Amino acid sequence: MTTVNHGMWVRDIVNEIPKSADIFRKNRIDYCCGGKISLSEAVAARGLDLEGLMGEINAIETRDESGIQPKYLDEKGIITFIQNRYHQELLDEFQALSPYVTKLARKHGPNEPHLVRLQELYKELRSEMMTHTEEEDHVVFPMIIQYMENPSSEISDKLQPHVSELEGEHETVGNILKELRQITSDFTPHSEACGTYRLVYTRLEKIEKDTFDHVHLENHVLFERVRKAM
Repeated sequence: MTTVNHGMWVRDIVNEIPKSADIFRKNRIDYCCGGKISLSEAVAARGLDLEGLMGEINAIETRDESGIQPKYLDEKGIITFIQNRYHQELLDEFQALSPYVTKLARKHGPNEPHLVRLQELYKELRSEMMTHTEEEDHVVFPMIIQYMENPSSEISDKLQPHVSELEGEHETVGNILKELRQITSDFTPHSEACGTYRLVYTRLEKIEKDTFDHVHLENHVLFERVRKAM
């Protein structure tokens, strides 16, 4: 069992203890694009209690981690996991959730302007992620598999700018999600919120969690392996 200390990078903590992602997300600590900093730096930036947070993370029982652990898969296995676990599910969720977001903004937006902004951010997120996942599925992931199976300088030269571009897109998506969490008060509906209100907030929080886990797996496991190979 890994014991967390203040000098460990945030991204490494999540790699070793996946459930710690929930604690970081709750405390608005970025473990994806901003995960390459020590725990002490991340906690100081948020004005949090370092010892308390370390204690909370170290109290996680890692033996209860269930399901596939992607870090133990090869690159092709990680890509298959990402596509099955995150890409298709995200596209299905966008299709299902969009009418509810529209209804919420139309019905309550005139009196609660933040819901209009919520709809704008949701549309940006959906557009970014749909374009992003399509590029990964049809261009970048096949190129990664090709390179890892048969490395060449030609493929490496083509692949490097794509990976950098995807990481930039990850940061854009992360900023959208951070603003969504901020304007929804951590996805907490007010006491008199209707069913649609609560449904949208709950499902947006799930999208946030899945997207952060998705981005973390790509940035800090898959892409790092590719860079080391190149």
